[in-house]
Amino acid sequence: MPRLYCPSALAAGDLLDLPAGAARHVQVLRLQPGDAITLFNGGGNGAGGEFEATITHMGRSDVRVQIGAHHPVEREAARAVHLLIGMPANERMDWLVEKATELGVASIQPLLTERSVLKLKGERADKKLVHWRGIAIAACEQCGRNRVPAIQEVMGFAEWAKNVGDSTRLLLALRPGTQTLRQAVSLAGSSSNPVTFLSGPEGGLTASEEEAALACGFVPVSLGPRVLRAETAPLAALAALTLLA
Repeated sequence: MPRLYCPSALAAGDLLDLPAGAARHVQVLRLQPGDAITLFNGGGNGAGGEFEATITHMGRSDVRVQIGAHHPVEREAARAVHLLIGMPANERMDWLVEKATELGVASIQPLLTERSVLKLKGERADKKLVHWRGIAIAACEQCGRNRVPAIQEVMGFAEWAKNVGDSTRLLLALRPGTQTLRQAVSLAGSSSNPVTFLSGPEGGLTASEEEAALACGFVPVSLGPRVLRAETAPLAALAALTLLA
């Protein structure tokens, strides 16, 4: 059954005109009145979970549905993992957002670092943010998540550090004295305690950026003897953190 994101308040029994994005999706799938779909609103507007719905009207540009039963199912990871990412270039960031969403990431903070190939500011950054949020929504529709991870506005690490939240902070690093991820996760204690994981762009973080992260309480960790690509390393960490929860 098709799953569609609908950022509206949902309630059983209501008739609802789908927003433009969801309506286009229904039309692309060539669904017809009487066909069943599943709707979710991402957890940001109402009951969360997901709703049964039935298409009642198909217009040229509008689609109306009747909301059915609510199912309070959630498919979130036991431990909330927040990724701080020195943005990899081009489609690699798109791929990272999609796969991190499938793996259960709670939020993604794109960082502008000294070695970032992708330099985003102003209108271009705004367009990329809309694009990445769309990728996260599509990934949730595909993988069954009912809560869309937050994709934050691009910023530098120093700016982010001014408002750092309370969590176990892990830094992917090749420097001497790193711990294994398993050892570091033990610092987080209960699986309900969130983890913030910082990973650099192509070429990694600079020495000064790593020192700034350590000063903010990040613990350097290693994923093993191999050097992973900028878009692979945070996904490997996310998958491992999910299994270690």
